[in-house]
Parts: sequence; C-alpha cells; structure tokens
Amino acid sequence: MKPLVHNLELLGYECMVPNLPLTYKEFDHSALELEVILEKLIESNLKDGEKINLVGHSTGGLVIRKFVSETKHLSSIGRCVLIATPNKGSKLANLAASIKPVGEIYRTLRSLKYEYIEQLEFTSVPDIEIAAIAGNKNNLIWGNLIRDENDGRVELSSVFYPELKDFITLPYGHNEIHHQQETAKWVDTFIRTGKFL
Repeated sequence: MKPLVHNLELLGYECMVPNLPLTYKEFDHSALELEVILEKLIESNLKDGEKINLVGHSTGGLVIRKFVSETKHLSSIGRCVLIATPNKGSKLANLAASIKPVGEIYRTLRSLKYEYIEQLEFTSVPDIEIAAIAGNKNNLIWGNLIRDENDGRVELSSVFYPELKDFITLPYGHNEIHHQQETAKWVDTFIRTGKFL
C-alpha cells in the first residue's frame, strides 16, 4: 500500500495503513480489529465534522465492507473505495482453498471462496457511498485459469456489485493497480465528488 499512500499524500491526504492479520484468519476478523483501531483514532484525533475515508485493495476492500456493515462509528466514516476487491469471491481462492492443507492454514484465502462471502450477507449502508475500481490486465500466470475478464487474480464481474455508487475499470493488473498514480487520482475524485467523472 506504500505507493498508494505516497500518491494520496501528494494529493493532500493524511493516510494511515493499519497492520491487519490477513494471512491466517478470515478477513472478517480484521474488520473487528479495524473497529478498535478507528475507535482510538476517532477518540483522539478526529476534529468536529471530520470524516475518515476508507480505501482498500483486494481483501482490504472486503474488510471495509464488513466493517461498514457493523460499525457503531458510521457518522465518522466518509466515502469508501474498493480497489480490485473480490466482492463476490474469487475463482482462484476457490481452487487454492480446496487444496489441503492450504485452505486450513491460509484462512483468509478460504474466506475468499464464493460461498463464504455469500453467507456473510453484507448489509448495504445507504449513508455510506462506496465505489469500486477494477483492473482488466491479466498479467499474472494464475489469471489464465480464469475464463472471464480479470486482472490476473480477480474476475471483473466479482469486483462489481449493484449497490456501488460508482464503478470504473483501469488497464492494470492486480499487483500493480494500487501502485498507479492514475488510481490514486480516481480515488481522490470519488472521495471529493462522490462519483468518477
């Protein structure tokens, strides 16, 4: 996330990147940790009327969706941008998690399976505007296992979901999309205006 942080700071944002346990636990566990981190931030640093905007890449976007669905701090949250997030699950995660003991050890991977995400039933929060940015450059070998248009890891069709306020596709792969200055500019546009112009 360092390149994205750098590019957003150049645009005037003050950024914080929480260190979440996104390897050996399901991603919804990280949403609980994010609640604790943001609660401390809100109590100590947030000025009157100031809001926190959330930006997540890949699984980080799912953490944001889970957090927004359950947080008691909605009034302190501004807009959210999900970058290359497998909102409906990931075919590659389905394949990898079915290999034992991979799915047992890497529980975040297991939590990216279609049925796991479907059973979470994310709550749509009308007060929070969420947009998504997808990539469509399949420049990773694993992307060849996905028949649909993808970014090398995540299908384009999985990034989009109907409740999004806005959605765009950029010509980048999964591991590079959040490093691009263009991506940061689109994040900035949505945070400022509530839409991708």
